[in-house]
Amino acid sequence: MVDADQTFVIVGGGLAGAKAAETLRGEGFSGRVILISDERDHPYERPPLSKGYLLGKEERDSVFVHEPAWYARNDIELHLGQTVVAIDRAAKTVHYGDDGTHVRYDKLLLATGAEPRRLDIPGTGLAGVHHLRRLAHAERLKGVLAHLGRDNGHLVIAGGGWIGLEVAAAAREYGAEVTVVEPSATPLHHVLGPELGQLFAELHREHGVRFHFGARLTEIVGQDGMVLAARTDDGEEHPCHDVLAAIGAAPRVALAESAGLELAAREHGGGIAVDERLRTSDPDIHAAGDAASFPHGLFDTRLRVEHWANALNGGPAAARAMLGQDVVYDRVPYFFSDQYDLGMEYSGWAPPGSYDEVVIRGDAGKREFIAFWVKEGRVLAGMNVNVWDVTDPIQHLIRTRARVDTEALADPHVPLDSLTS
Repeated sequence: MVDADQTFVIVGGGLAGAKAAETLRGEGFSGRVILISDERDHPYERPPLSKGYLLGKEERDSVFVHEPAWYARNDIELHLGQTVVAIDRAAKTVHYGDDGTHVRYDKLLLATGAEPRRLDIPGTGLAGVHHLRRLAHAERLKGVLAHLGRDNGHLVIAGGGWIGLEVAAAAREYGAEVTVVEPSATPLHHVLGPELGQLFAELHREHGVRFHFGARLTEIVGQDGMVLAARTDDGEEHPCHDVLAAIGAAPRVALAESAGLELAAREHGGGIAVDERLRTSDPDIHAAGDAASFPHGLFDTRLRVEHWANALNGGPAAARAMLGQDVVYDRVPYFFSDQYDLGMEYSGWAPPGSYDEVVIRGDAGKREFIAFWVKEGRVLAGMNVNVWDVTDPIQHLIRTRARVDTEALADPHVPLDSLTS
């Protein structure tokens, strides 16, 4: 039985950690709640960093999960700008800061998130090389894009994933020249496959983005600390003023690993291994958000999901499990993206090789359609592009695992919710 004498500690100042703290209070927990973050800003959401805030369409305050006064009102003890350096599982203590400060916990939540992968090539120390993961990154990049737009500057983006494409769209809206260097044959190749990846390539080309496929950056050339060009492994050189490394993110597991917690295998995306209740190999330590790898019964595998909805839902699920509630975390993965006049939502999990065909409902040429990734007549994932209010029926198709008639699935006149009835 949880009581007022207990202390719950949350490590991580992102959406998962903040929503976990909110849920603990909402569920009536009256003990100490301590949230420790290595960032000096209050907990914030990350999607605006490559979308509205980066474009200058949203104010800085809009990114925060709660207003600063909320934490004091709800008796959440915040320790911002403090790095947790160790977990002593035997003593059940968390050590943070430079002065050996420590606090004892009854339950601990690791919501440590992920960090951008770094380019391991010459020139990455130049002032014009950027990453995008934190609010400070977005603030800096926002100024860079505005400057490039004013001066007809050129941005090279290493990586054609979601972050790379969203920044490319933002840069073009500012008026900057953009080249995306991507080792695969299309952007988003390992997420959407070649057919849908090509659609996004065409979208960006229409807005003036240049692509260099089948190549990787090998060197960033500079002078007096400034970027002059980016070179690729096929001998090409792209004159530019700035470079964004958008080659993915790695889960922050060093703290968990040093504490002896079990980690997930690389083939499952790495991360901190948890069970269906988001418990780690230590029953008093939970993990949620980008850093957690959880077993998903629907897809019969471990998943590590880096998207906003996983933090939004995973933090509260972990909090309820810490309170002793019966929790099974099996949300259908969901994410969204906005690029120019294209808005999309994706539900499910369909990595390359896991599906037989992609079924299109609607008009892909007009970019108003739903794509379904199907295996043996069962829907594994669905992506709606400029078609709205269909997430629930798409996720229902995925959850039921029912065999569907693919001709009916492709027919916009057949209601989606009728396919499983």
